[in-house]
Amino acid sequence: MEDTDVAIAAAAVVVLSCAKLLLENKKRKRRTRRWWMLSLNKSRGRYNGSDMLLDLRRESSGKFENFCRMSAEDFEYLLNKIGPKIKKQDTNMRQAIPVKDCLAVTLRFLASGDTFTSLGYLFKISHQSISRIVANVCEALIEVLKDEIRVRNM
Repeated sequence: MEDTDVAIAAAAVVVLSCAKLLLENKKRKRRTRRWWMLSLNKSRGRYNGSDMLLDLRRESSGKFENFCRMSAEDFEYLLNKIGPKIKKQDTNMRQAIPVKDCLAVTLRFLASGDTFTSLGYLFKISHQSISRIVANVCEALIEVLKDEIRVRNM
């Protein structure tokens, strides 16, 4: 064999071994990364529960009352009463869920008895967050309205 034939054969071996390594690296699956929220819930910023509530309020057909089981005025009254107690602060990692959405999720849960998972699809909020939201909003409602609620003794 001549020197050029040896060099070509060596180059072919190197190219084939590099190609084999590249194929093996492509076949390896990367570990799936965990994110703060599902991509489904990331779109909450574009069209969120507050937008849905606003659309329902614009309808004159009583859709808002049917959805929240109360008038828009009563909703605003409750929102003003409990808003400061349940408001969360935005962080560098993510935006806080708006107070309007928290109240709407809780009212929808209390009115319909839907599961947290079902409400998560509706409001684009994780069911883990909804479980905390419902508990916090109910505590705030009890605290704020305790003077206005009368309990009948049995």
